[in-house]
Amino acid sequence: MCGRFALTLDPADLQDFSDFIFPGQFAPRFNIAPSQPVLAIPNDAKHTADFFLWGLIPSWAKDPIIGKRMINARGETLAEKPFFRGSFKYKRCLIPADGFYEWQPQPKSKTKIPHFIYLQDRKSFAFAGLWDEWHSPDGATLRSCTIITTAPNDLMSALHNRMPVILDKSDYAEWLDPAPRAPDSLAHLIKPFPAEKMAAHAVSTLVNIPVNDSPACILPL
Repeated sequence: MCGRFALTLDPADLQDFSDFIFPGQFAPRFNIAPSQPVLAIPNDAKHTADFFLWGLIPSWAKDPIIGKRMINARGETLAEKPFFRGSFKYKRCLIPADGFYEWQPQPKSKTKIPHFIYLQDRKSFAFAGLWDEWHSPDGATLRSCTIITTAPNDLMSALHNRMPVILDKSDYAEWLDPAPRAPDSLAHLIKPFPAEKMAAHAVSTLVNIPVNDSPACILPL
């Protein structure tokens, strides 16, 4: 599961994305939530980031409301699920971030403690994502995306039983190949990111409320 993330760096500081074109300016986001616009880089050979709605709406969907349930896609079943198999073959994307959140259940309690997870070097990274285009009856086009998840690494397993797929920079070109790809040819990229390259700390429950979008969301308790 990945239900919140952050992209707080200035475009000039996105070192791992120097080969891509970003909007001239975009505001730092400390608490990005489902159904909100997120930056994504689709595999359309343009190498340009644009805003997509977070929550995949397949092109064949009758109602875009379905996207609210499609914020994540399980990596193990991408080739099987009708909602995702077309995008896995044809429409993949990178979703830039510099951290994400997970909630750790507490023993014998209904309380969950939010944690902010990031790379130890505090650099930006990319989630493996899928995208699609949905055309409304009035002719408008809506582009949306989802974040792929996988089994947790040793760091994440203490917090949750899933984690988002974080791609190594060396794999960006393969993931963004505009040609149709057989699922088996991409399966090696759907894996946990190395735990030793990541870090996490508990944060305030401010992040529980999407309208709270400030640096306070990522500060350690």
